[in-house]
Amino acid sequence: MYPPQQSAYDRAITVFSPDGRLFQVEYAREAVKTGTTSIGLICAEGVVLIAHKRIYSSLLIEQSHEKIYAIDSHIAAASSGLVADARKLVDYARLEAQNYRLTYDEPISVDTLAKSIGDHIQFFTQYAGVRPYGVSLLIAGVNSESRLFETDPSGALFEYRATAIGSGKKIVEELFEKEYKDRMSLNDAIKLALKGLKKCVEEKLTASMVDITFISNEGVMKVYSKNEIAAFLGGKD
Repeated sequence: MYPPQQSAYDRAITVFSPDGRLFQVEYAREAVKTGTTSIGLICAEGVVLIAHKRIYSSLLIEQSHEKIYAIDSHIAAASSGLVADARKLVDYARLEAQNYRLTYDEPISVDTLAKSIGDHIQFFTQYAGVRPYGVSLLIAGVNSESRLFETDPSGALFEYRATAIGSGKKIVEELFEKEYKDRMSLNDAIKLALKGLKKCVEEKLTASMVDITFISNEGVMKVYSKNEIAAFLGGKD
């Protein structure tokens, strides 16, 4: 049971603690920290997303367990945290992208979509009767240049050249600070991301546990096959 003086701050999303904290938002961040690791990197050829998937059962149909989602033809998102919350945010993002195309007859820019998603997430930290999204997204895409954004359960939005979310965030970012280089090749970027994943995954990493999506500087999206991923991992499942 919570101490009486703290319970109101714990239960009400609209109540700040005396030191300026929103506990429900902080708890939502904990859900992200326990999620599987997703990684994004900008490279010379475009931007790439790599995500780790937990396979709980040999009976699971792999295609039903997504970690990277196509938002538009030139934008994709990877998630970490509550899967159902990720699905709701992805549905919102897809609708925003479609509405923009219908209204302006052109694709939405990556930063415009990212800001819209951040505003939507922030709404759920401000009103009673709702809870924060327990998920973070990496939003990657190309307009005139490659862009990579990270959302936070508070609604905060950050832009990166390379970053990670989920349980392996700290391990991967420490690796990137040492080894990531601007304008590195796509193959080198994928190898670096997989090196980071291997450091934060206890079991042997196999192709069925990884999703990779690449968006080229021309705005063309490619989803890597399991055989292609296995080749990067040094062999087949």
